[in-house]
Order: sequence, then structure tokens, then C-alpha cells
Amino acid sequence: MTLRLKILGGLAVWAVFTLIFLSLGAGVWAQDKQAAKTDASKERAGANPSVFKPRVTFVEIGAARCIPCKAMQPIMKEVSETYKGQVVVLFHDVWTQQGRMDAEKYNIRVIPTQVFLDINGKEYYRHEGYFPKEGVVEVLKKGGVK
Repeated sequence: MTLRLKILGGLAVWAVFTLIFLSLGAGVWAQDKQAAKTDASKERAGANPSVFKPRVTFVEIGAARCIPCKAMQPIMKEVSETYKGQVVVLFHDVWTQQGRMDAEKYNIRVIPTQVFLDINGKEYYRHEGYFPKEGVVEVLKKGGVK
């Protein structure tokens, strides 16, 4: 009986901490201003239709301090370089004001989350967690990338 109460008490503390962390999150911790500038510049570069209309927009929603998110950075860079002219890669840091709004917009539950948008801006695929390069390339090809 005592062990069961300890386990339930521990779960309750964990649940309360998680709710506080998710609801207050960035309001409690300082925002990463450099990441906000990076988000904005990448958004502007990808949103300019006069440059090109991408076949796929690869949106990564994560955090600069998140280990799996950091592991996605080289994959995102390689995809951006390899499929230049066909794919726009965007990163939104949930610890910034804009990133929080984007996380709400895409209904993000966990980070990292990858959202793939087709040429019309409609979501056609979503993945939660670390996504190996092979999987990303497969999804891009489903979106018409050659």
C-alpha cells in the first residue's frame, strides 16, 4: 500500500510539473533572441513567392536546446542544400514568441515535430520525434521532389 502511494504521488508531482512547464514554459525562462531572429529571417526567405514556389515546405518545430532537435539540424541543412529550388526548410523554436505561435498553429504536441506542406501549403505528412534523413527524403519524394 505504501509503495503504491509513493508511486502515485510521484506520478502526480510529475504531471503537475509537466503542466506547469508546458503552460508557463517560455514565460518563466528568458527567450532566445538570436533564435527569434533566425526564425524570422528563415520565414521571410521561405515566404517570398517571387523567388520560387517550393514543391515542399519542410517545417521543423523544436527548440535550440533540445537534443533531438539539434540532431535534426544537419539533416535540415543537407536537405536545404540538396533540394535547393524545390524545398524550403523552416525551423521554429518554441521558446520564442513566434515559435510558440507556430507551435499552436500546427497543433504541436511534442518536439521535434516535422510538418511537410505541399505546393499549395497544405499539410500532407507529419512526424514526431527525431526523423532520420532517409525518412525525410522519402516524404519529400511523396511530395513531388525529384
